[in-house]
Amino acid sequence: MDTLKSYLEEHAAGDLLPWHRQLEASRSFGLTIAETEEAILAHGLLPARYQRNRTTIPQAGQRELFHSQVAVVGCGGLGGYVIEELARVGVGRIVAIDPDVFEEHNLNRQLLSTPERLGTSKVAAAARRVGEVNPAVTLVPLRRAFSRDNGAELLAGCRVAVDCLDAIASRLELAEACSAAGIPLVHGAIAGWYGHVATVYPGEDTLRKIFRLWTGGKGIEQQLGNPSFTPAVIASMQVAEVCKVLLGVGAPLRNRQLTFNLLDMEVAEIPL
Repeated sequence: MDTLKSYLEEHAAGDLLPWHRQLEASRSFGLTIAETEEAILAHGLLPARYQRNRTTIPQAGQRELFHSQVAVVGCGGLGGYVIEELARVGVGRIVAIDPDVFEEHNLNRQLLSTPERLGTSKVAAAARRVGEVNPAVTLVPLRRAFSRDNGAELLAGCRVAVDCLDAIASRLELAEACSAAGIPLVHGAIAGWYGHVATVYPGEDTLRKIFRLWTGGKGIEQQLGNPSFTPAVIASMQVAEVCKVLLGVGAPLRNRQLTFNLLDMEVAEIPL
């Protein structure tokens, strides 16, 4: 490893290692891209792809993100954007959970969907996309429906879970599973021009409070549908919450719900 360290230090521009040097190091030392990225960060350097992160996320924080595993439950409207942003910010391992394939009505808003991918697995598309945008990130595709029965298994090893589901009953089961696993849940929901975000820590009943009036069915999204822009907004807020939780910075949306009305451009905070 001393030879690898010498190579990294010799070819770094300041503390930044360019992408082509990362690839060259991987080939020369028989390492995966992820193993090389780990070595770069361990030696106090920074892959050059993250140079625009550095004033917001310092080098030590970037290393923390790389060593984190996050579950994204649901890979549709919200989930596609969440996966894209987690990969680009440098979260090292993403577990993508979704049993579905792309359908034509997904094309208006789901980042991972294309006409060529109709009928194909959403988690497989997520794996391909992450491989394209950040090969140092490992995406684990699990083509399974999340449930109370398999929750512990699917969340094993994850530090945070992201709720990108579209059924309230499944969301409540996910919250229960996260609480049992002792990990935070970053919840997001969208419908038409509207959306909300909240972060739930183990033992808190935030989702029960949010959906206290729910009596059955998927929720208002079935009536209002979703345009392209609402999932992008809410997913970005969820990824910001994930980063704050992993890095231990800022004030997560704990015991409060942030709501967005994009039609009138109004944002409100609701204590829970």
